[in-house]
Amino acid sequence: MDCDAFYATVELLRRPELAGQPVIVAGSGPRAVVTTASYEARKFGVGSAMPASRARRLCPHAVVIPPDFAAYREKSQAVWALVADRLRSPMQHVSLDEAYADVSAVEKPLRVLRDLVAEVREQTGITISVGVGPSRLVAKTASDAEKPAGFVVLSREDAAVRFASHPTRLLQGVGPRTQERLGEMGITTIAHLQAAPEATLVARFGSRMGGWLKARAEFHDDSPVESSRLAKSRSSETTFDTDVEDLDALRDTVRKLAADVCEGLQRKDTRGRTIGIKLRYDDFTNMTRDRSIDAFTNDLDRVTAVALELLEDNLPERPVRLIGVRVASFEGVVAERPPAPPPVAGQLALPMEDVAAP
Repeated sequence: MDCDAFYATVELLRRPELAGQPVIVAGSGPRAVVTTASYEARKFGVGSAMPASRARRLCPHAVVIPPDFAAYREKSQAVWALVADRLRSPMQHVSLDEAYADVSAVEKPLRVLRDLVAEVREQTGITISVGVGPSRLVAKTASDAEKPAGFVVLSREDAAVRFASHPTRLLQGVGPRTQERLGEMGITTIAHLQAAPEATLVARFGSRMGGWLKARAEFHDDSPVESSRLAKSRSSETTFDTDVEDLDALRDTVRKLAADVCEGLQRKDTRGRTIGIKLRYDDFTNMTRDRSIDAFTNDLDRVTAVALELLEDNLPERPVRLIGVRVASFEGVVAERPPAPPPVAGQLALPMEDVAAP
């Protein structure tokens, strides 16, 4: 379940006179990024995590509102409290505006979900798009398919057919770096990935990632709905074989580490607001620097830019033995799991008898 243009909708509820106008929620600083935008603004190409300066150029007549996360948290609590009360099912909160629910034990779940969407809209003013499927992967992809106010029910097989022509980036966990590497192999769509021999993918990405990509293309996923929040940050670091003084080499390593962190965050639909670097010098002393940004993100370009800025602002005073990149202050967290191809059996089975219910 995903709240449509959540932050923008909260602002419009507080400012009804802006209805129908392009609205952008973003900070005003030189490095500010778009938190979200109304659908009127999205028609101009404005999107989340985009630099606010670019968004203003794309839509100069938009109304730009600074984010108010206290208001968003309050509205989020109202929405999900209502959902939890009506469903009484295991739920996994991914962010303020998104959650998974295991409705396999709910009688006539599709009818219940339709009634719930209407009730949330009536009581909170928030519209929820719903994706229903046998796994989190299918459900998440379905929920994004017909926004706003979407309600999409798909089997695994239906999802594999429906999204075959879409870019590989559509698949959760396939970040920009992986998409680029697949593109170098001539694999640009999910259909291409479905047709690719697993042995070819394993040769390129390794046994775990290659098998995981093949399973992902067919929408196999047995990851459970987990209500606990385990991780508080995600980081990647490397220890050099010999101490490094070359700043260009450190920059290149930061880029690689940021890509690794972002792929992990994207795989779990997790976003953070605090980006940091860690340096361990040749004398084993450590230096850490963090910066909090205006919006939650797992965008590779954004995380890389901030990490590089932190490096430039804190140039090493000694040769570097270890360097790391970290993202923390998560908006929502899911548990760690390895990117291994899940089995076909054991997926969540949902009763579909009321799929045509009004």
